[in-house]
Amino acid sequence: MLFKSLEFQLENGQKVKIVEIPVLEEDNSYRFMLNIHLQLFIANICKESKPKSLYNFRSYLKHALKWKDYESIFQDNRLKHNA
Repeated sequence: MLFKSLEFQLENGQKVKIVEIPVLEEDNSYRFMLNIHLQLFIANICKESKPKSLYNFRSYLKHALKWKDYESIFQDNRLKHNA
């Protein structure tokens, strides 16, 4: 799975970086939901009085999504036992 990061500057000049944002295919059914959650996450960061300089989007999603949806997005397609 590919991940991207986003770095932006708040109104007060503080730089904020969000890491581990999953990149999904255009036809993936979870893409819209992730975009909405990312927008909400950024809005919440901007509202904080003392925001941190680094945030992990994957950790946020672990708490914000149902576990079934989280596993579907971050499913690991590695082969088991080198098979």
